[in-house]
Amino acid sequence: MAPPRSFEDDADEEAVFQFHMTRGGVRGLVESGVAFVPLQFVAPVPSGTFAVPSVDLSLPREQAVALVGAAARSFGIFEVTNHGVPTGVIDAALAAVAAFNEQPFAARSPHYSPAPIGATTYATVPIRRPRGVTPATTPLLCWRDSLIVRFDCSRDPELRSIPLPCRDALIQYQRSMARLGRELTGLLLEGLGVEAGRLGKTQGCLMHREHADADLFTVLAQDGVGGLQVRLDDGNGEWMDVAPVPGALKVNVGDLLKVFSNDEYKSVEHRVVIKSAQEPRVSIALFFNPIEHGESDFFSPFPELVTAEKPAQYRTLTWLEMLANRVELGHAKPSSLDEFRVTSN
Repeated sequence: MAPPRSFEDDADEEAVFQFHMTRGGVRGLVESGVAFVPLQFVAPVPSGTFAVPSVDLSLPREQAVALVGAAARSFGIFEVTNHGVPTGVIDAALAAVAAFNEQPFAARSPHYSPAPIGATTYATVPIRRPRGVTPATTPLLCWRDSLIVRFDCSRDPELRSIPLPCRDALIQYQRSMARLGRELTGLLLEGLGVEAGRLGKTQGCLMHREHADADLFTVLAQDGVGGLQVRLDDGNGEWMDVAPVPGALKVNVGDLLKVFSNDEYKSVEHRVVIKSAQEPRVSIALFFNPIEHGESDFFSPFPELVTAEKPAQYRTLTWLEMLANRVELGHAKPSSLDEFRVTSN
């Protein structure tokens, strides 16, 4: 493929609309013989590497809580080993996602939708430009295709909605990850000095740009190709490569947990870039959120974390507000929390 260049109309909404109408995604562009990568898909070169803090979950509980809490406070990201999810289950899920993407156009396109609809969606980039973003300031587009599967802890999604090549593997993966999700929820809350069962059960949403996640936390499984990058608060705004570690799973704090923690925990800005023109990259992100909530439920910092010295950093907000704000902002801003932050007069 030739070096990157741009089309005049790449930032135009009509061009984005026509891209979605092909229903082929990024892979469809490659299969069509596109000669270059549009500039809007090209990310700046990172400045270095970042060694993510590692937590061995076989350690005594007290030690694991301390390590998880310290990593969440300092960076908002860590990796876990000895996590109890079989390597075979992870590898099978990654292979299944790859198998779906390797299918012919005719098999992939029926699942394609530019907006998340139903239990399962195959998509590339949002069809609507986020609020406040003009053609001149349109952020980088994602040179990737994503398969999104929404799970409910009380039941599996409609089985027929999950593409056959990855159906069994993704269901098994989600079931294996559910236990880990409960354990991580407890560790993260105990790291704040909050009761482990405070938020009840959690549920996951599977996904295979630079942003902070609008959930409690995200667990990322990735192949050996790499491509995850983070931008730390003390990193002078530079992107840093995060190398994949065999057998380890990456965990990053989401915006919702940052709200609950009253800014005790950080929500790290991160993105994924393509590292190789020859090797396609496959990863699976599982987004965990409280299951026992409705669209009108209210969220705010835990009362025990609000003091005279550190008052509430965020106003009370609803889940629907948070999701609507994330959809409206898209990935034009790294975090959607600025809209809800309390400002001092």
